[in-house]
Amino acid sequence: MSADAVTVLSIEDEPRLSQLLQTTLGAHGYRVLTASTGGAGLQLAGRETIDLILLDLGLPDRDGIELIPELRERTAAPIIVVSARTQEMEKIAALDAGAEDYLTKPFSVGELMARLRVLLRRRQDNLATAYHVDGLDIDLGNRRVTLNEELVHLTPTEFKLLAVLAAQGGKFVTHAQVMKEVWGRHHEDDTHYLRIYMRQLRQKLEKNPAEPRYLLTEPGVGYKLAGE
Repeated sequence: MSADAVTVLSIEDEPRLSQLLQTTLGAHGYRVLTASTGGAGLQLAGRETIDLILLDLGLPDRDGIELIPELRERTAAPIIVVSARTQEMEKIAALDAGAEDYLTKPFSVGELMARLRVLLRRRQDNLATAYHVDGLDIDLGNRRVTLNEELVHLTPTEFKLLAVLAAQGGKFVTHAQVMKEVWGRHHEDDTHYLRIYMRQLRQKLEKNPAEPRYLLTEPGVGYKLAGE
């Protein structure tokens, strides 16, 4: 993905840093959109095609961690949190909420650009990733699921669960691994979440949820998507 094809959304309320990010990224060929509040950032994320988001946590209208799930509902763009908060629990909370990376202020331009390039390469690789089986189509890059060519509306957590299974190409994924990937490493034992969301997915995808065609269970082991 070349820089001149990339749009970066910077949600940052500190004017100097916002201007620095805009100037620096612009000099590297990126198109930069800026927002100084969470609300404005959500509007841009819903209206524009975004490739990557830089998100401050200390926004004037809301906490950035609370904003992450709402951004996820509007765009699949990876999120780099850029924050002065250095506590480990803050970083864990941001990553568990759905951010891909966490960069602590102050930071060097070189480090920012390196992390940005890594996530953009990963996003480009994912854009070609899709899963097809017997009428079920999962487009991981565009976060789109269709069943018999009809769009299926999933919540962000439902899609994330489905994406974890799709990424394994029809192999069983253990309960603990699914929990870690979807809810974070601190929730590996909270398997009741997994049962609830798996039931919801089957209600949306299976003709007969009691006899699933797509979302298969291996008792005591985990789940998998049926083979292509």
